[in-house]
Amino acid sequence: MRLRLPFILAVLLGLSALLLVNSQYRARKLFIELEFAQTQTRELEIEWAQLQLKQSTLSKHARIEEKAVNELNMTRVTPANTQFLKISTP
Repeated sequence: MRLRLPFILAVLLGLSALLLVNSQYRARKLFIELEFAQTQTRELEIEWAQLQLKQSTLSKHARIEEKAVNELNMTRVTPANTQFLKISTP
């Protein structure tokens, strides 16, 4: 009986030490994953801001008008080049 108690305590101590090492390992692994996820979040936020800036640049009226005139050969609407259709009712 006297030898069993120290042996049981030693086994429990060894088991708790192994559990402590395992939990520290898992905590470090989760911390590394968290850091990686935060880094990805920052990169995606930067990319999102750049895409929003690009979209606002591409959708400016002056750029759209320039593309319409240069690439599609469109002209501004004036009363001289406007045609009105008259719908006749029976």
